[in-house]
Amino acid sequence: MKTSSRRKAQEWIFPRHKEFESELREASTDWFAKKGYKVHSKRPYCLDDLSNWQNNIILTEVADYIYNFKEQSNKEKKPFPLHKYAHHGLSSQAMVFNLIGPLITRDDLKPLTELLNSKGVPGDFKRAEFEYEDRDVFNEDTGQPTSIDLVLFDSDNNPAVFIESKFAESEFGGCSVYKKGDCSGKNPINSLDDCYLHFIGREYWKLIKEYDFTYTLKNERICTFVNYYQFFREVLFSIKKGGYFVLLYDNRSPVFNFKTDKGVKGLIPLLIEFVPEKYRHRVVLITIQEVVEQISASGKHNDWITKFEDKYGLKK
Repeated sequence: MKTSSRRKAQEWIFPRHKEFESELREASTDWFAKKGYKVHSKRPYCLDDLSNWQNNIILTEVADYIYNFKEQSNKEKKPFPLHKYAHHGLSSQAMVFNLIGPLITRDDLKPLTELLNSKGVPGDFKRAEFEYEDRDVFNEDTGQPTSIDLVLFDSDNNPAVFIESKFAESEFGGCSVYKKGDCSGKNPINSLDDCYLHFIGREYWKLIKEYDFTYTLKNERICTFVNYYQFFREVLFSIKKGGYFVLLYDNRSPVFNFKTDKGVKGLIPLLIEFVPEKYRHRVVLITIQEVVEQISASGKHNDWITKFEDKYGLKK
């Protein structure tokens, strides 16, 4: 008898993203309920309004730091891009605020620095900044420029480590021009006039050629920016700045770099093949769990790190 696809699906050995997300939603729902915060009527894992985003932050000192940094940035006419879902329990921006924010407010980046050093990223980092941007890298003179979730500065105060945080996401962001229906998705590498972004002056393809990504991308029929625009932008940004691109992700997620008995699957094993070999060492992976373990081992953050584990369901 032929096995039905529904039954066959039960034999799939890899975890499904929806199961991972369900686990995160449950943890967030429980957290907000314990706190007695007002939540969305249909999504109890999300606060009722963006204006209450500070209730999504574990420590008041971190919420105050973010608020003050945001206000100062606005005064300097450098708007701080607080995500429109910062009040969502599964927000990766709020997650990284909660995980790294206390290290910043307490001037103790040592746990993160030691973990990065163990992964081959040299340096002793004393300063960090959320939502870093530089419009000059890609000539992004208008609109929202490429923004890096977290940047660490070296001893000479130069940006050196560019950290992208992923939590419940199921992808790297794709090209909005394609998504809006204004591009066929054809690889423009041999005919840049076909790319709207190149036409208006963005220098993504200029850096693709400058750093020899052309060799790995030239035989692709479909433009890799269609689905992986964010990945290539941020890797190129990091290389241009002479630094490292670090992906911070949850090791429970099957999306980015998930280890199985049959090897490793996910977007990073796929996309790293498009990065020229001489730059691959500059793409580094760290998990939320590794950062938590390093912070716990320091013994200096016992007042909040277990709360972080509880909020994000890491204790199960």
